[in-house]
Amino acid sequence: MTGADYLLPFRTKLRSMRTESFGADPAGARMERIRRSPHFVDGVFQNPVGARTRPSGSTVEFAKIYFHKEQRARRTPTGTVPVHATTLADLAAPPATGLRLTWMGHSSVLAEIDGRRILFDPVWGERCSPFPFAGPKRLHPTPLSLAALGPVDVVVISHDHYDHLDLPTIRALAGTDTVFAVPLGVGAHLERWGVPPSRMHELDWNETATVAGISLTATPARHFCGRGLRNQQHTLWASWAVTGPEHRIYHSGDTGYFPGFRDIGAEHGPFDATMIQIGAYSEYWPDIHMTPAEGMRAHLDLQGGRPHGVLLPIHWGTFNLAPHPWAEPGEWTKDAGEEAGQAVAFPRPGEPFEPAGKLPAEAWWRAVSQPIAHPWQRSRGAESVAETSRGDMDLAGER
Repeated sequence: MTGADYLLPFRTKLRSMRTESFGADPAGARMERIRRSPHFVDGVFQNPVGARTRPSGSTVEFAKIYFHKEQRARRTPTGTVPVHATTLADLAAPPATGLRLTWMGHSSVLAEIDGRRILFDPVWGERCSPFPFAGPKRLHPTPLSLAALGPVDVVVISHDHYDHLDLPTIRALAGTDTVFAVPLGVGAHLERWGVPPSRMHELDWNETATVAGISLTATPARHFCGRGLRNQQHTLWASWAVTGPEHRIYHSGDTGYFPGFRDIGAEHGPFDATMIQIGAYSEYWPDIHMTPAEGMRAHLDLQGGRPHGVLLPIHWGTFNLAPHPWAEPGEWTKDAGEEAGQAVAFPRPGEPFEPAGKLPAEAWWRAVSQPIAHPWQRSRGAESVAETSRGDMDLAGER
């Protein structure tokens, strides 16, 4: 028996484990379009700035920290997360100012902008994982069911990691009339899950689609892609600039800090509101997610270097994806906002608010978290907090 023959049963088992949740690889005309992208070089999509996409340092040391009993306890709430029970009444009347945001947890946000409804990175599943029995599990329930959400004009996906692209959620939305806007290559997953190509806009960076009078532009981000151990880097990741007749908003998706935020702001801003990733950071992956200080810096870059609009922190509070304490992103963002003089909204999951109205400001997480140290205050002054450069990677991405 050759070595290849010996490995064949194992390979067959691996293929059999590639369930529908893993999605599909781009092929045919879609793959030809990917190869023509100026951002696809040497057989893979490239970041706008170089980035390490695998954890740095010792895997053993990281495992000791991540799985340590006391450390694990700090990464979860101590009680029930106070979810706002969003009702039809909350969303029935149009926003008085023309713009309303409802954070559903993690990176899922319903944006009602100039008479249209846009749903970013909807994840209603119980776990961000290809398997129903393993992987990061929700720390709070969804504020309302997808059916109760009502009609959505556009679903926007930032990239194909499990905590941003969720099979059961897409399956449910595929049965509606909604249109999907996704980065180049991600359409292969959606097609496998029942979304017809006629209802998809699949965009490269700096390409724009217009749906119902709203412009959606896929803008660069510093991250990576993939839904399996064999990650070919054939699906793009993106942030999104959305422009209506009266308002402009921005959703960061997952990204490390990079100077391109200034260019995005100059081209598409300033924004009435930004939805910025500020959670799941670690010194073990310093390039592909942002700390709260970096998230604040990104927001200011997007706004032309000055406080403007409202920052909504996303990508925290719902799943346990990194070594930092569960509530630390909220505390750090609150401090960073005060230091910068920038308005920040802190809604409970499911709590609608209008950026031009009264902002939710209560530190609601303190009632259900262990005390949080503020090492960023002790070790850095206000200027260096704004200049810090750390990042993070989505641990669910490769599961």
